[in-house]
Amino acid sequence: MQTLAASMARFIAGLNLTILPSEVVEKAKACLLNAYGMGLNGYDTPYAPVARAAAVALDGEVARGATLLGDGRRTTIGGACLANSALFHGRAQEDTCGAAHFGTVLVPLLTAMIETRHYPIGRLLPALVAGYEAGGLLEKAYADRTTPGGFRSSAIYGTIAAAAAAGKLMELEEAQLGAALANAVSFTGGVLQSFSDGTDEWRYQVGAVARNGLLAAELARAGSIAAPHAFEGKTGFIASFARANREVAGLADRLGQEWATLRVTFKPYPVCAFNQTPVTAALALRRELGAAAIRAVRVRMNPFETGYAGMDATGPFNSISGTLMSIPFCIATALIHGVPDTRAMTTYNDAAVNDLVTGVELISDNAVPILSAIIEVETTDGRVQRRNQQMTAADYAYDRAAVATLVRDIGVKQDLPPRAFDLLERFVEQLPDSAIDDVLASYGMLPAIRPVQ
Repeated sequence: MQTLAASMARFIAGLNLTILPSEVVEKAKACLLNAYGMGLNGYDTPYAPVARAAAVALDGEVARGATLLGDGRRTTIGGACLANSALFHGRAQEDTCGAAHFGTVLVPLLTAMIETRHYPIGRLLPALVAGYEAGGLLEKAYADRTTPGGFRSSAIYGTIAAAAAAGKLMELEEAQLGAALANAVSFTGGVLQSFSDGTDEWRYQVGAVARNGLLAAELARAGSIAAPHAFEGKTGFIASFARANREVAGLADRLGQEWATLRVTFKPYPVCAFNQTPVTAALALRRELGAAAIRAVRVRMNPFETGYAGMDATGPFNSISGTLMSIPFCIATALIHGVPDTRAMTTYNDAAVNDLVTGVELISDNAVPILSAIIEVETTDGRVQRRNQQMTAADYAYDRAAVATLVRDIGVKQDLPPRAFDLLERFVEQLPDSAIDDVLASYGMLPAIRPVQ
């Protein structure tokens, strides 16, 4: 019987545009457009400049290297991953596969590799799908164990996804792909504490993950010997991170049958994926309540979400890393001000919002499905308005046209040139006959932001 790494490698090696279902290819294009578009829209967030400074300090400037998007300087592929992943993660409106944000890992990595090494653009979509499928397979199987254990899905599954994508783009042989995946297991890690503390480490995790995935693939190409039982071994990935002894014999059989790429969802609001539905419900209640004053709010959600780091925070807040995770803050903001934007999420001294935050009772309820929420609002005159917002991943699985509308609408508010989005849409539409120059030119239209010194 093949090991899980070997089975995954065989699947990845066989991926190409002729065998990929059309709906998977189209969804991968939507993922690309969302990643690039949200990267543009996040140009003025503070995380990319910090990551750029670190990347240049570590790797230096490289004349023919990978572009630091929104900056123009060039550095190593790994340095560009560190910086550009922080840019793509800046608005927190990246794509989501279960609990993992693979787009912020994979798209910067593959873009930098294609720019510097001139790989055929026709390899981009198969490599991207390889990453989503490798990471998504494991995330779906084990996130219910790893997340409560304190591990961040984007980090521990993202490294494996990055190794798969990089290895596929490099056209590694099947045995090398297996070694790359096994290497990635040894280089993976990342915890959730920064969400509880409202700090920024999670912004940079994804870039470090992309770098480590590239390292895993490069070592495999160079001939490194990696553990064949890296996933299912006694001290392998599953036992160490998931603390599980689950049967893995049939896990690889899901590859090509249950496409993880099709599970990817997108975020209409700049808040945590688990807060999208509570905000949706709160906005509906705001319309129903009109000008009525609110006394208290009760929220019922699945324990997987209410137990996620930072979700139950009630302040005081001093960072958007804290507010976008907090269910009470996101609901209070939506009820008082309407659709949350980055200005609302970075206003920490709003007395009305902060007063209401303390009046939000968060209740863990196993009967409420993930991505759903039940909110009851009690007004000062004694009325109770209830909203049972039942939603699933399908409600957020936008098609490419909806993604285009989403990123463009934000771009209008950011006063970005429509031509930048035109170039991104052309690049995605014309795949596999595109030119990466369109992506680089799009980012070249961003307003200049002074780099961190």
